[in-house]
Amino acid sequence: MTRTYLKAIDYRTLADFRYQIRRFVHFSEEAARHAGLEPQHHQMMLAVKGAQGNVDPRIGYLAERLQIHHHSAVELLDRLARRGLIRRSRSAQDRRKVHVRLTAKSERLLRELTLYHREELRTAAPTLAHTLKKMMTAGRGNRTASGRKRSIAARTGRDKLR
Repeated sequence: MTRTYLKAIDYRTLADFRYQIRRFVHFSEEAARHAGLEPQHHQMMLAVKGAQGNVDPRIGYLAERLQIHHHSAVELLDRLARRGLIRRSRSAQDRRKVHVRLTAKSERLLRELTLYHREELRTAAPTLAHTLKKMMTAGRGNRTASGRKRSIAARTGRDKLR
């Protein structure tokens, strides 16, 4: 096993980056609650609205976007449907596929929340971008104990923790 040398700045930068992300997530959760939504409701509505061009926001896609299990996405959609925030319909071509759409009520809520989030991001972006840039440059040139440069997987965090 090769060792990778880390400096104090590597830890500080990662800690700061995670702190900045957590601050934004906390802001987002509080904004959703203030609007009368649970944070996951807001996140689900945003995933539906933000589906990429030709992507139809079906349950599997939404579960992936929220990083939850399929059955949890179904339960969350059930709650949103009961509140009149989403509509589901079965595909005419394949009855197993369920399409998800926002209602006018959720469109209005989501628009307000998105405007509020955009303003927060405008304020937080310089600090977040600076921290991310530091993170990307802090580890450059780190070498393993054997003197070789780290693997791409190690540099991107895609190798498994041991």
